[in-house]
Amino acid sequence: MASRLPPLNPLRAFEAAARRGSISAAARELSVTHGAISHQIRSLEETLKTALFERGGKRLKLTPQGALLLPAVTQAFDGIAAATALMNRPSTSGSLRISCVPALLSLWLVPRLGSFTDRYPEISLTLTSSNDSSLIYSPDIDIAILYGPGGWKDCWTRLWSTFDLFPVVSPTLLNTRPLRSTRDLRDHVLLHGDDGREWRSWLAAADELDMPKAREHFMGDARLSTEAARFGQGVALGDSITASSLIAAGELVIPFDLAVPAPDAFYVAARNDVRAAPIAKVFIDWIFDMIETERAAQPRPASRPSGRGLPSARKRNANTTAVLSEES
Repeated sequence: MASRLPPLNPLRAFEAAARRGSISAAARELSVTHGAISHQIRSLEETLKTALFERGGKRLKLTPQGALLLPAVTQAFDGIAAATALMNRPSTSGSLRISCVPALLSLWLVPRLGSFTDRYPEISLTLTSSNDSSLIYSPDIDIAILYGPGGWKDCWTRLWSTFDLFPVVSPTLLNTRPLRSTRDLRDHVLLHGDDGREWRSWLAAADELDMPKAREHFMGDARLSTEAARFGQGVALGDSITASSLIAAGELVIPFDLAVPAPDAFYVAARNDVRAAPIAKVFIDWIFDMIETERAAQPRPASRPSGRGLPSARKRNANTTAVLSEES
């Protein structure tokens, strides 16, 4: 008949104390008292009927019997930890098809994909540039990242981030055609990423809604208007999510300290059956972790002072707000 194994807790106390070389350090690691570790080690020694540590020195020293036991105990605990990790690890291999708002895809998601692929090298992504909410229900798309009002039916939806809008311009254009006040916008091309609603909202907050506009270009999405601003084609409305890297690199500048809430927000959505799949869950968890980490770490981009006092409006928050409530 096989001999009875020693109790688990005394073995844990022995392994931690031997590895750390200190009863106090082992107690801190295992979140118990110094006395509890000492008691567990004495209990193990009584069970094995042998001393495991030499007493008397400042640092614990294993006896020959303790040195014989330690590798086997360490290997056993490592094996248990590895098996537990494998049991709890979801299936993270296969293909995942993502549809994403064009501006968010090219200016935020793609530059950060290395973080995801390093963590989940066995997942292959197919990326589609679109803000079409009907793709939530398409069998060709697993997860949709959308800019809109939310509230789509018969699917899982979670608010990823709200944000504010503010003008952005290339420093080259600003050096040749200054923006000392909002009135100077009359001498610039306004670049639209939508049908004009967002610029109208910002101009109303700046008390310039009736400003005569010499020229306007309508780009159809924020990615194109932001890129056009980057190349000095005019002034676009940006935000700290899609334009953050360009602002940080100095390729775009914020000329006015005035921002307005975007009319809609970014959402992550998926069919309920897809949302339950482990491969979808790891991507969704990753994208929320990324925005939360950046929101906590990213300072507010410096703004260029305006030469004219601006009317009251919500100013740019220090960070983009990521809301973690779930919606049906």
